[in-house]
Amino acid sequence: MMKIKNSKSKFAYPYIVWSAIFVVIPLFLVVYYSFTKEVNGQVVFTLDNFKSVLDPIYLSVFWRSILISGGATLACILIGYPVAYIISKAPISKRGTLILLFILPMWMNFLLRTYSWASILGQNGLLSSFLGLFGIEYRSILYTPFAVLLGMVYNFLPFMVLPIYTSLSKMDHDLIDAAHDLGANNFTVFRKIIFPLSLPGVFSGITMVFMPSITSFAISRLLGGGKTMLIGDLIEQQFTVVGDWNFGSAISIFLMIVILISMSIMSKMDDGSGEGGMVI
Repeated sequence: MMKIKNSKSKFAYPYIVWSAIFVVIPLFLVVYYSFTKEVNGQVVFTLDNFKSVLDPIYLSVFWRSILISGGATLACILIGYPVAYIISKAPISKRGTLILLFILPMWMNFLLRTYSWASILGQNGLLSSFLGLFGIEYRSILYTPFAVLLGMVYNFLPFMVLPIYTSLSKMDHDLIDAAHDLGANNFTVFRKIIFPLSLPGVFSGITMVFMPSITSFAISRLLGGGKTMLIGDLIEQQFTVVGDWNFGSAISIFLMIVILISMSIMSKMDDGSGEGGMVI
């Protein structure tokens, strides 16, 4: 038994090395830069970087990021849940095809998908031409916060649909049949059985949509035209344009803490969802 355990532990070494190189070391460097600053050619320990994060200018960027990302997450729930429900109710032989058609756009490059929306939403884009056929004047929504939100919903909607679909497809349908036999109508069955049982998928989808939305900078740059500054844009500018790695690292750590808190809240809500509320 000891030899088997030792042989299995050897297979873990590549994963440990990979995690150390691409996770632990980069995270250590970010933490190091966030708590240090170069003064007169010397690196000193300081909390000034985190104090700068609390500046009202940067806090406004942070709150704007939360509002847009939260709005995109809510829109993904409102759109994604019915889509996932419809796919889960389709015949088993067709579900795979429907899922494939839904995620097919994700095979295209992320930037190309976002660029395509710029050509659709522009003043002389496809949407403008389509509305012009009916004599409707179109005012371009490109380079607005709404365009950024729309781009987030389009790019991250599959991350909401897939976990919800997984929860719905694994649901025990005997519970639904029993509820109907006891006289419950469709709305009551959905409210007290289907939706509570699908909450783990909903919470997973919220995490999978909110995290990339709040950290994204390509969407806000391409569809926001630099007019909608988000926290991801601020971090990217500090590293690539301004060259202030210390402040950029402090913002990254601050954002990481917020994401961890959000994930913790989602985890507790997921644990508490359980099977409560399924009593007819």
